[in-house]
Amino acid sequence: MALKKFRPVTPTLRYKTVLVFDEITEEKPHKALTSGYVQKAGRGAKGQISVRRKGGGHKKKYRVIDFKRDKFDIPGVVESIQYDPNRTANIALVCYKDGERRYIIAPKSVKVGDSILSGNSVEVKPGNTMPLKNIPVGTNIYNIELHVGKGGQIARSAGSFAQISGLEGDYCLVKLPSGELRKIHGDCLGTIGEVGNADHMNVTVGKAGRSRWLGKRPKVRGVVMNPVDHPLGGGEGRTSGGRHPVSPTGVPAKGYKTRKKKKYSNNMIISRRK
Repeated sequence: MALKKFRPVTPTLRYKTVLVFDEITEEKPHKALTSGYVQKAGRGAKGQISVRRKGGGHKKKYRVIDFKRDKFDIPGVVESIQYDPNRTANIALVCYKDGERRYIIAPKSVKVGDSILSGNSVEVKPGNTMPLKNIPVGTNIYNIELHVGKGGQIARSAGSFAQISGLEGDYCLVKLPSGELRKIHGDCLGTIGEVGNADHMNVTVGKAGRSRWLGKRPKVRGVVMNPVDHPLGGGEGRTSGGRHPVSPTGVPAKGYKTRKKKKYSNNMIISRRK
């Protein structure tokens, strides 16, 4: 997917870039695979802000994605490649031989009319899914399960992929997009290939309003707030805060470890991300 630039007839257009949706083959989603999507605007159950800088955004419907890829040994044909407003990757509508249709994350180089298959031992080609223990070492994979049967959780965003680095007993060594090397059980499923729409990372928003369409509200520095709003706020004139950077709740912002001790997760990490 290429990027489109504009003639700088306004200050915004000087830097703005958009994707050329030449891979998209169908605009309207498959109605049976859509559902309503209520935007919470960063509010919790009590109506108080729990996640800052969220709100507004364009109205959209959720597309139900098949992350589990559990239709084993039933071939499917890609009917269309579609845009999904809920994620950076494109999605593919697959019609299986038994007549059922499902959305999957569209891999790079897969086109309309291509066949895909899930199984214990299938051809190693983009879009096919099988257990990690059966995938050759060095193969690029995406939509990877962390727990057997839970569905893909890793490497799902545009252009991302992981790599099979080796086998160790019942586990596979997988190098993740972050650089982390992790053990994942060999019975977990992974999809061959890379996620498409890699040019998404090169898009320049160009103006504040376009961020608001995406539901992103402005970011205000703590030092310019009042003391009631932020630990760094207040003071006469312009100040630098007077203490180490912290969040609005007082949690240190640089180098303070907030990760909870997850026994299973920590044991599976061979080397940390870079």
